[in-house]
Amino acid sequence: MPCFAVDDEPLALGLVCAFIEQTPFLRLAGRYASAVAALSALHEQPEVRLLFLDIKMPDLSGIELARVLLGSGQRVIFTTAFNHYALEGFRVDALDYLLKPFNYEEFLRAALKARAYFGAGAGLAPVTPAPAPVPPQDHIYLKVEYQLVRVMLANILYVEGLKDYVKVHLASAARPLLSLTSLRGISEKLPADKFMRIHRSYIVGLDHVAAVGRGTVQVRQQTLPVSDGYREAVDQFFSRWK
Repeated sequence: MPCFAVDDEPLALGLVCAFIEQTPFLRLAGRYASAVAALSALHEQPEVRLLFLDIKMPDLSGIELARVLLGSGQRVIFTTAFNHYALEGFRVDALDYLLKPFNYEEFLRAALKARAYFGAGAGLAPVTPAPAPVPPQDHIYLKVEYQLVRVMLANILYVEGLKDYVKVHLASAARPLLSLTSLRGISEKLPADKFMRIHRSYIVGLDHVAAVGRGTVQVRQQTLPVSDGYREAVDQFFSRWK
């Protein structure tokens, strides 16, 4: 299924393009940094029916482009960092609404929804929810200031939760990354076989745990507390070390 990726942020555009290219039933027919360029390209490639479309862009917003496309046969999946456009997305008949930063699993669910929609209209066989194995996760994307930053999982020592932010402490950097998300939000992105929450304020990378004490976990030179609510799970996991 040919599709366009449209986003004025280069990192976000690259991420969507990479996700499209690793999805077997999608074909990247064009990548554009503006909605105006995408609209012009649609006249040259009328076979493109699906757009992964950012909302907040100069000149012509994603919402405005979606309004132009209403009734044309093209459908959009919005990719945006702003959740307050969800109602507007419903009004322009968007197939789905992906809130940045999103991972491949979330992207695939939205793509499958589009595949089912266009497949049903074209008389194609229905698609099961898992058309191809998902590659092992080896990184996540974090919003740091005004950028999406690719962070390798193997590089994460531990994550420290603050009030509205998290500090991601890395093996390769002296200073942690500061990201506007909650500890719960980042824990949903981290694979459970590689990371463990040990405290309401800490998640540790299991491969970097150097020692386990009575109510503590040591990651490199940093000793982190284990709170009562997580102690049983921590003790059970590290009992394998004995």
